[in-house]
Amino acid sequence: MIRFHLKKLIADKEFAEKRRVTIAEISEATGINRMTLSKMINHPGHSTVTDNLDKLCRYFDCPVEELITYVKE
Repeated sequence: MIRFHLKKLIADKEFAEKRRVTIAEISEATGINRMTLSKMINHPGHSTVTDNLDKLCRYFDCPVEELITYVKE
């Protein structure tokens, strides 16, 4: 199963920028639907397209390894 680390990346960005970062803000900046982001955050194993991973890596300025990890079931 693929595990997303969006909560951690959001928390790190909030700490670094000393402000709240919302799903709506991420959605607007990346073009990823808010519902898709919500599912990625709240539903383990949610499937998404690689284009979304690319957009999130650009938004958070991180390598894909910081965004996702593989967890053996």
